[in-house]
Amino acid sequence: MSSFSESALEKKLTELSSSQQSVQTLSLWIIHHRKHSGLIVKVWHRELKKAKSNRKLTFLYLANDVIQNSKKKGPEFTKDFESVLVDACSHVASEVDDGCKKQMERLLNIWKERNLYRSDFIQQLKLAIEDSNSPRPSEEKKAVKRSYQKIQEDEEDDDDDYRSHTSPRNSDSSANQLTEELVKALQDLENAASGDAAVRQKIASLPQEVQDVSLLEKITDKEAADKLSKTVDEACLLLAEYNGRLAAELEDRRQLARMLTEYITSQKEALVEREKKLEEYKQKLARVTQVRKELKSHIQSLPDLSLLPNVTGGLAPLPSAGDLFSTD
Repeated sequence: MSSFSESALEKKLTELSSSQQSVQTLSLWIIHHRKHSGLIVKVWHRELKKAKSNRKLTFLYLANDVIQNSKKKGPEFTKDFESVLVDACSHVASEVDDGCKKQMERLLNIWKERNLYRSDFIQQLKLAIEDSNSPRPSEEKKAVKRSYQKIQEDEEDDDDDYRSHTSPRNSDSSANQLTEELVKALQDLENAASGDAAVRQKIASLPQEVQDVSLLEKITDKEAADKLSKTVDEACLLLAEYNGRLAAELEDRRQLARMLTEYITSQKEALVEREKKLEEYKQKLARVTQVRKELKSHIQSLPDLSLLPNVTGGLAPLPSAGDLFSTD
């Protein structure tokens, strides 16, 4: 199990996905480092506000898993999360749709049923969610009142968007971007969990006692039981973290498969377009070649002026003007 640091937590929160495996794995890691609960909740709250709207509900699911599963080991997380949950619920509710808000209310009902928090605090959280439904006056004013300059800027932006979508170069830039993303995704998989030989070796080296329940009968004293308990906890965290990485890798590979399908489709479309262009320029080449051939034939049919006879040969020169008007 990796040691705790603020940067390590930030990285894990960035990699957090909505899968149950991902949430439970990070929850186990957080609970294991519960002596840093205050800092953990602070970082969680900060990263929650930085996360995209479609990931914010997952942060609440993580908090729920930590709060429920850490209760037996101590009240640290229950207390520390209480200090930020009102603001967190209000923030998330203002960023998500009605479907997500129903999930949030369902979560609060579970907390109430299991007595994780006081009823008045749960009500406070529900009010924070409901208040987020009210429109904000400042935003209403901004939506209604726009300067002439702002309207012009918006229209120019719309024109730019239109030009970017209708420009032939746009498809090429999109293809290039997709190619870069595809290459990056392939490079990222070079360090995938399935290729982590060191972790696989650690798992293979786990003692048989952590895998076979029947061997527990051999434990006869508390010291040996405590030692085994610590080993089992470490094995559980190691396996949970590795399973989480494998689950993330599977999702990355699914995403890569989708990207490959999209890439192949885009390349087929580009191929059809390039074939049309090739045929068009072949026809142009044929026309230019025909003009060249006809021009050459026409040139050959023209008379060679150098071969014509000298029509002035043997004739006396014409008289000059002086000769014509001379009186002699």
